[in-house]
Amino acid sequence: MTPQQKTGSLALLLVAASCLAAAQSPSNSASSVAGASRLLAFDVADVHIAPHVLRPFMDGGNLNGDRYTLHQATLADMISAAYNLDSSNVQGGPSWLDWNRFEIVAKAPPSTSKADLRLMLQSLLKERFNLVVHQGSAPMPAYVLKTLPGKLKMKESEASGGEPTCEPEPPPANPPAGAIRQIVVDCKNETMQKFAEDIHDMAGGYLTKPVVDATGIEGAFDFTIKWTPRGLLGAAGADGISVFDAVEKQLGLKLSLETAARSVLIVDSLNRVPSANPSDFERRLPATPPAQFEVATIKPAKPGTQPMGRVSNGQVDVHSLTVKQIIAFAWDLNPNDNEAIVNAPKWLNDDRFDILAKIAAEETGDAAPRAHQVDDYELRQMVRALVEDRFKMKDHWEDRPVTAYSLKAVSPKLTKADPSARTHCDEGPGPGGKDLRIGSTMINRLVFCQNITMEQLGQQLPLLAFGYIYYPVADDTGLKGSYDVTLAFSSVDRTLAPPPASNNQQASAPANLAADPSGAVSLFDAFKNIGLKLEKEKRPMPVLVIDQIEEQPTAN
Repeated sequence: MTPQQKTGSLALLLVAASCLAAAQSPSNSASSVAGASRLLAFDVADVHIAPHVLRPFMDGGNLNGDRYTLHQATLADMISAAYNLDSSNVQGGPSWLDWNRFEIVAKAPPSTSKADLRLMLQSLLKERFNLVVHQGSAPMPAYVLKTLPGKLKMKESEASGGEPTCEPEPPPANPPAGAIRQIVVDCKNETMQKFAEDIHDMAGGYLTKPVVDATGIEGAFDFTIKWTPRGLLGAAGADGISVFDAVEKQLGLKLSLETAARSVLIVDSLNRVPSANPSDFERRLPATPPAQFEVATIKPAKPGTQPMGRVSNGQVDVHSLTVKQIIAFAWDLNPNDNEAIVNAPKWLNDDRFDILAKIAAEETGDAAPRAHQVDDYELRQMVRALVEDRFKMKDHWEDRPVTAYSLKAVSPKLTKADPSARTHCDEGPGPGGKDLRIGSTMINRLVFCQNITMEQLGQQLPLLAFGYIYYPVADDTGLKGSYDVTLAFSSVDRTLAPPPASNNQQASAPANLAADPSGAVSLFDAFKNIGLKLEKEKRPMPVLVIDQIEEQPTAN
């Protein structure tokens, strides 16, 4: 997980989120071929179905001590990680390749390199899933990074042999009222090949396809780049700048969407269910002690401090978060859902705290200790243990009736899907589809789901419509088979606020979309536009019941 993704994960602690966060993206470059010359394997591996989480994405892939872990990984994720490819470069395969999610816990020598870990993962996929692949080529869209005539606007790095890094700056502590947030990234000793990967990870709202370096520039550079998040570009008006303009004006480079033949890995066959774990895997792979903070300080936040959270250099640093927001992250709850926590005292949503915690370092023998590479799952467990210890919290899970939805058919306007196509949902238009976000400052969400059943769509909605839907939607449409579905709507914050002014133009929705006077289109209106209806109901679902919690944390 990149530092930017970790910061994005901690953003769940901040304000009520209402838009889909970009997921992960492995490296764009392929370093291994389907038939690896060396056959390396994990000493032992546990492969099992991943548990349900609120916002699933592949995480982990690190070796801590002798343990390699991979969380919430689809088979497409695992293949792309094993062969060091962007997931879009994994072609073919069955319809469920992007759907089922797995967990891997494996054992390997602590000194194993990342390249050898990829070879071990390749061996695991062949052994446990009977994966068969081959190299091929296909015309694929990609954003190509090129040079422009004239002098580069980047300074050659004076560092020699240092690790290339691109780190986002934290948001200002006390921004002016109405200020539009900007993304500011400082890059040090950055090569253009590495920058192509980093900008793809950090600007996912713009760069929905892989980024390929075609600059031909050697060496490394130091620079700062600033752009406006895609969802805020309309509201920023003349003060906004897209990532495309930022790359051109601030770096002297150009990003353009092109289609060309690219090397891809084609999946010929594999099993949907992995072979069984070794009978003695529990003895050979005993549970390790949970990762923990070496030290943590908790103190009341200063009034007016901007909420923020990040993980960097072995430290977790969060500011001005309510205990409810912290609990929502640690227990994997939707921070917008007021029914997710029962018996919550009023102060839980009022009192704000700063937390600075150091992650315990790993012992590395003769070498200096290094920070434990914490993945999202471990981070939640560590924060949960911290809350239970310092706020003396006791809790349990219980099924209670909550507000949920069922999906009903009115006059469906759906397109039957190709049953062989891979089932997935992505932000943006489908193949050949029109981007309904263009020309509207209020329609900022466009979701395309391919080859999806109505039951699967209901399962995805809490992720796709984070501010609207908190629990899986029950399928009551009676529709059989799978469909291609496009939903164009406004994030929930835009349905609650006046339309943003942009260059003195009136915000408007596309003519074929029903909208309120502000120009916003709610998720419910988006379903009406395809002849379906979301109907509210009460349904028993697991909620977190607080049995005990102290308002003041124990002393540092």
